[in-house]
This record gives sequence, structure tokens and C-alpha cells, in this order.
Amino acid sequence: MRIPATPERPVVDKAFLFELGLEREQGDGCRQVFVDDFIAGLPRRMDRLRLALSTADAAGALDAARALKIASQMAGAERLAGLMLDLEEELRGPAYEAETIRLPKLAVVFYTPANRCAIRTIDHLQAQHSDAFR
Repeated sequence: MRIPATPERPVVDKAFLFELGLEREQGDGCRQVFVDDFIAGLPRRMDRLRLALSTADAAGALDAARALKIASQMAGAERLAGLMLDLEEELRGPAYEAETIRLPKLAVVFYTPANRCAIRTIDHLQAQHSDAFR
């Protein structure tokens, strides 16, 4: 079992935040709408991942990890995307034990760091949004 993504990845990509700020200054809120939707949907996506892992639903866990990875990449959430990439690789790797044992173990290894990362990601994105109005 691999260790989740290294903490060296930024929580949110600085270039993404810079572009988000530029768009806001220019009156284009397209990226901000996506970020707001990402933030609003993140708890549901995390819950879907937790449920799939804890109930040993391998296909559901892979689908949830992939969806969370893609949404994170689109929102500039590099660290969370990296965690989901690592989880995806684990889920696709060879199973040395039954799914009913392996997936709950992956939940222990990946879910808590991913949940913490999701909270930090929301904080970073909301701080950027708040800074724009100061």
C-alpha cells in the first residue's frame, strides 16, 4: 500500500489562484462559478468516497476517486488531486486480499488525509475569494 501524495504539492495551484484573481479583476466570473460549485459539491464527493471505501465497493470507490481527482484538477486543488491519483493507482493495483478487507484499509490510509486536505482546499479557495473583496 502506497503512502498518500507527498505534502510538497501546493494545496491550491498558485497559477490557478493568480488566474482566478485576474478573471475577477476583468469582470469574468466563469472560473469563480466553477470554484463555487466545486466547494459546494466537495462534501458530497468526499462522502461518496467514504461510503464506497467503507462498504468495499471497489467500482464505486474508483469512480468516486476519479471524479474527485478530475474536479480537483479543474479547481487547481493539486494536493487533493494527487491524493486521489494515488488512491486510484492503489484501487487499480493487484488485490492481495479480499476487497472487504482491502478497501476499508484504504479508507483508513486515504480518507482522513483527503478529508483534511479537502477542508484546507476550501479554506484556501474561500480566502482567495474573500481577499478579492478587501
